[in-house]
Amino acid sequence: MIQIGNLKLPLSESEEKLNIKAARALGISPREITSLKITKKAVDARDKRDVHFVFSVEVSLSCDEEKVVSRARRRDITIKPREEKLPVPTPVCPKKRPVVAGAGPAGLFAALTLARAGARPILIERGESVENRAKSVSKFWHEKVFNKESNVQFGEGGAGAFSDGKLNSGTHDRRRFEVYRTFVSHGAPAEIMYIKNPHIGSDKLPAVVSGIREEIKRLGGDVFFRHKLTRIEQKNGAVCAVVCETDNGEVTFETNDLILAVGHSARDIFALMQDMGVELQQKPFSMGVRIEHLQSGIDRCRYGDFAGHPALGAADYKLSNKLSNGRCVYTFCMCPGGEVINASSEDGGLVTNGMSLFARNLDNANSALLVNVTPGDFGSPDPLAGVEMQRKAERAAFSLGGGDWCAPAQTVEGFLSGRKCGFGRVKPSFLPGVRECDIAPLFPEYITESLRAGIAGFSRLIAEFRDGEAVLTAPETRSSSPVRICRNEETVSSLPGLYPCGEGAGYAGGILSSAVDGIRVAEAVLKL
Repeated sequence: MIQIGNLKLPLSESEEKLNIKAARALGISPREITSLKITKKAVDARDKRDVHFVFSVEVSLSCDEEKVVSRARRRDITIKPREEKLPVPTPVCPKKRPVVAGAGPAGLFAALTLARAGARPILIERGESVENRAKSVSKFWHEKVFNKESNVQFGEGGAGAFSDGKLNSGTHDRRRFEVYRTFVSHGAPAEIMYIKNPHIGSDKLPAVVSGIREEIKRLGGDVFFRHKLTRIEQKNGAVCAVVCETDNGEVTFETNDLILAVGHSARDIFALMQDMGVELQQKPFSMGVRIEHLQSGIDRCRYGDFAGHPALGAADYKLSNKLSNGRCVYTFCMCPGGEVINASSEDGGLVTNGMSLFARNLDNANSALLVNVTPGDFGSPDPLAGVEMQRKAERAAFSLGGGDWCAPAQTVEGFLSGRKCGFGRVKPSFLPGVRECDIAPLFPEYITESLRAGIAGFSRLIAEFRDGEAVLTAPETRSSSPVRICRNEETVSSLPGLYPCGEGAGYAGGILSSAVDGIRVAEAVLKL
């Protein structure tokens, strides 16, 4: 099979033309191509007068492929190397079934890997199934009825279920392809296999998640919702059982292997680990706000006169700037055509996040606008000091917003000038609502000043950042875990039998890398 890169296609042309373009690049007749698969699709918008798609493809030929590649003499035309296969699990049936705590991407893929190996895992989740969880979240956003155990942070699917299902990641681990294939086989759009910055959409993700759950059960696993991990029992210095709080009292599962995939907001589990003497470390994270612009303005900045072309969809962006004060300000989890959401998980604490549906067709674009925070900023050597830093900002925001789950918000002009300006063309999308106020007191001064410098710097890259009517909604505090649950090369913690996993344990940053880590840790349990 041959790999071909840098195939350009105008927006108006069908992907069926790729067969002709690939043949032209190879110097052969299109009839000699027996199969063609798209492996990458991206928009090239560097020249606003010529916005087009760029593809990479894999083709099979009816003629000698090596001779064709040699004759082409192009660096972007190569023979595809042999794929490295994942280890094939040997069917196992342990006497004590492994337990996975947390049904986010790390926990789901850990449990799925164990189930496919015949290990009959037990998957416990403190929140509700993805179907019931969606109802609880909607009731919170529209009626202010808060469920501290089932919300945007807790429940089947994890926090990513309500943040567009973004799969972009810096990981190059071969396991990522297994994650993509699993998602597609359970109903995710096939384009996630090749499109740049793929996403599933928060409207499509629930069916995908429930499909993975059903495969786990079909293969002999059990899935228990509303089962909150409260205690880990030990025998001879190792895990021997886990205890869960349920609607019907305590339930105990005997096990020698506990995969802890509880997410970055399970602060009670971090405290439990500390009380048990499990080794923890402070970890850098970031804090800031959600910035909301008109999506039409972002489209114009990115695509020029091609903005609104049906082949393009909503434009995105990714920005970063190292400031003179040594801080880094950057955008994260950008949601084109989306909305800012209430992602709170504690009474009296307010948290924001962003979400898009698959169509990405709402009026506003939003992104986290963040400043890096290091352990040196925490003010304490306590491993959980970063958690308290987050909590302080979240509680201050809850109070500043009026104490009824509305968020403090402010226009960019108001934030930069220090005066009240009122909302204009950009309507805040946050539910149940916002209250205009000065958001600067929520953060240490170095964060506030860094955010102001970042907005000024980014406006030179994307003109829409100059829009004084853009909206800032605060605070965004859960971009990553402020704690790392330490583990060795075999992914085991200082407590034998306890396997910290995923974003909450400090080893991933997003859906894809969390799912990959779930597979990796399950392989360690299976001794692959």
